[in-house]
Amino acid sequence: MNACRRLIVALALLALPAAALAQRGPGRPIGKVTTIGDIIHLELEPGAVVPARPFDLDRRTLRFTPEGGGYRVENVELSWDAEFGAPVEGGMATLRNFRFPFSGRSWEAFNIAIGAVTFGEGPAPSGGPAAGNRAGGAGSPRAGFAMERYARMRTVGSTFINMVPGIAAYVKPSLNGQRFLKELSDRAVVTCTLSEPAGGIQAFTWVPTVNRIQAVLHGNGTIELSYNDVSARDGVVGVFPGVTGGVETALATIGDPEDTAVAGHLDVRNVALRAVDGVFVQATLEMREPVLAPDDPRATGVTWRIAFARDAMPDDLSRATVLWTIRSGGAGAGRAGGPAPARSYTAAGPGVQPQVTVSGNMITVRGQLPLALSGLARVNVAADAGPGAPASAADAVTATQVALAGVHSPEMDLSAARRSGGPFVVAYEGFHWSESPRAQDVACSIITALGDRFDFIASYSDFRVDDPEGGTPSTGPRGGDVTGIGSNTGDVGAWCSRGRLQFMFAQPVSTSAVQIQERSPDGRMRDYNYAVSQIAHELGHRWAASASALLNGERVPLGPTHWGAGVHLPAGFPYGRSYEADIMGGSTWQENPDGTFTQLDRDYYNPAKGWSWLALYLMGLAPPEEVPPFFMLRNLQRTGQTDAEGRPVFRGDKVVITIQDVIAAMGPRSPSFANSQKQFNTAVVVITEPGKQPTPELLAAANNIAQKYIEYWTKTTGGRSTMTVNQR
Repeated sequence: MNACRRLIVALALLALPAAALAQRGPGRPIGKVTTIGDIIHLELEPGAVVPARPFDLDRRTLRFTPEGGGYRVENVELSWDAEFGAPVEGGMATLRNFRFPFSGRSWEAFNIAIGAVTFGEGPAPSGGPAAGNRAGGAGSPRAGFAMERYARMRTVGSTFINMVPGIAAYVKPSLNGQRFLKELSDRAVVTCTLSEPAGGIQAFTWVPTVNRIQAVLHGNGTIELSYNDVSARDGVVGVFPGVTGGVETALATIGDPEDTAVAGHLDVRNVALRAVDGVFVQATLEMREPVLAPDDPRATGVTWRIAFARDAMPDDLSRATVLWTIRSGGAGAGRAGGPAPARSYTAAGPGVQPQVTVSGNMITVRGQLPLALSGLARVNVAADAGPGAPASAADAVTATQVALAGVHSPEMDLSAARRSGGPFVVAYEGFHWSESPRAQDVACSIITALGDRFDFIASYSDFRVDDPEGGTPSTGPRGGDVTGIGSNTGDVGAWCSRGRLQFMFAQPVSTSAVQIQERSPDGRMRDYNYAVSQIAHELGHRWAASASALLNGERVPLGPTHWGAGVHLPAGFPYGRSYEADIMGGSTWQENPDGTFTQLDRDYYNPAKGWSWLALYLMGLAPPEEVPPFFMLRNLQRTGQTDAEGRPVFRGDKVVITIQDVIAAMGPRSPSFANSQKQFNTAVVVITEPGKQPTPELLAAANNIAQKYIEYWTKTTGGRSTMTVNQR
C-alpha cells in the first residue's frame, strides 16, 4: 500500500480463518493487465508476493544437540535406519529403556502424530475432528500441532511455539500414512511413511506420493530428523520446546516528543522493547492519555503500527521489512439474532501474536522476529498511531537502531546450517510455495485496467500458492445492492469497484491442482467437473448460505457458511443427477416408512450440482411462490444402517420450513425476482509471476473451464440467467 507515514490504513482484523485475514485492507494494482481473447492476463510486478521457499532437505539429516538451555543445529549427511520397527497403533508410545529429556522434563511417554512427536496433552485442534486430521493428529485428536484448514506454511510455524512441547519432523495438513517405532537401549526411532492427499477435488495429485521421514530421540537429548525421499515441498520442520519462563531483558526505549495536536490516546510518549525468554520481542507503546476501550465508538479505525527494518526505515512504514499492526476488531459477526460479539484489540503481522494487552496508558504486543530478520544483531524500529482517517493527524515515532542482544529469531534457514549454529531455544523453518496475491489487489488490478464491468472474478495460475489445498476459498464485497438474503454489501471501494463486483476467488487455482484438469485418469471425473464445481460453489457464496428461518419465534440458521447437512434442498435444475442436492450444501433426503431418512445425496459440492429453489430465490432467479416447502432434520443421528446402494440412514426431528418462514427472518429479497439481475459477467484471470507469460496449458484450462462454466450456469438456472466472460 502506498501511503505517507502519518496516514494509517486500517486492517479489519475479524475472527476469521487465516485465508480471510490475509484479504483485509484496501487493494491496489499489482501488475500488468492484458487480454488474450476472453481471458485476462495479470503479470505480477516484482515484489508483489513473497516467492516460494520449497523444502530442500531431502537426503539430509538435521541434528539438534542440547546446549545451554537451547540447541546447536547442524545439517549433515543423511543418517537413516532402514529397520523401522513395529507399526504404531494409536498415538501413545511408552519408553522402556530410558527417559527422553525435552522442554525441561524427562519423558517416559510421548505422542506419535503424523509427521510429529509431541509431549503431554496438546490443544484440541479448532474445527473439530476434521481439523484434527488436517493437523496430523492421528491416533489422538490432541496429539499433534493444530492448524486451521487453510494454514499457511510460511507463517503457521510461529503458532506452534508454546502450543504443545513437540518436534515437527514434517508437519502439514492432511498428510496420511503409517508410523513406526523402534526403541533401542539409548534411542527411539520414529519413522513415518506418508502421502499427501490424492484424487480429491482439493488434491495436487491423482495418486499417493512418497514421503519418508525419521525422527531419532537420543537418551542424551539429541534429536535427529532425517529425510529419505520426500515428495512434498511445503511443511514445517523444527523443535518446539515450551518457552514459558517469562524472563525479560530490556532492549531499548524509544522516546517521542509530546504532540498536543494529536489526541492523547494516540500521542505516543515512548516505545519500550524487551526480549522475553530469548525468543520473543515485546513492544509496549505508552500514550499520553489512557488507551480507549476497544468497544468505545472512538476506537473504530484506531491503529498502532510497529515497524522493523533490516536497513534504513522507509518513509512508508507499510514497506518496512516487518510490520506489526494493532487495531480494534470484532470477534466475528455472531449468529443471526444473537448478541453482538465483544470487541477487542488484535495484532497482525509476521510473527506477532494476535493477543494485545491494554493497561491504562499502555498497549502491548509480543511476537517473534521472523525469518526476514533472522541473524541480525541490530534492527531499525519505528512506530506510529492514528485514527485511520486520511485527513486526521497521527503521531510518528522516529526510527531508531536497536541492538537485539539476548533475542534470536527461532525461524531460520535449516539448509544453511552446515556447521553448528546456535544455541537456539526454538529452531524451525516453514517451507512454502509462493504467497498468494491478495484478492483485493487482483480485483483492483483488473478493474483499474479494464473497468468496473465484472460481477465475479475467477483466477488461475501456473505457480502454486501457499495453501495445502488445491482449491480456493472465496471472498468479496458482495456488491450488487441485494438485501433480504442474510448478508450485506461490503466495502466495494476497497476492491476498486463502484458497486458491481460481488464475489471472487480468494487465491488462484494452479495448474498443479487436479481440479483444473479435464478428467481423472480413471475417467470418473470428466469435462472439467471438479473445476466447474469449485467455481460455481465459491462464487455461489455471494448469495448462500447465510439465510435463516423464523420458526415459532426462534431464528434458526440454515447455514451459516454452507447449508446444514440436515436441510433438505434438492436441486431445482440438476446438473448431472436427478437426486442431487444444492451445490452450496444441504442434502437430498428420502423419508422412509419407519420414520428414518436416507441421505440420497450428501452435503458436499462435488461432483458439480445445481441450485435448490431456495438458492434460486436468493439469487433473484425464482419468485418466492415458486419455492416449495422444504424441511430440516434437527438432532440428526446415524442409525448405522445403509440402503441397498450403501447410502447412510439417519434419524432426526423433521421440521417443515416455508419460504415465508425465511422471509419472516430476513425480510423479502430486494431487488425482487421481477427486477433482479439476470445477466452476469465473470472475469477469468490467469496470473503469472514477474516476466512470465501464461503457458499453453494454463490458457487452455482457463478457456475450457470458462466455457463449461457458462454451460453449467445456463443449465442449472433453467435458462433464466446468462453468464458471460466478456473482457472488453
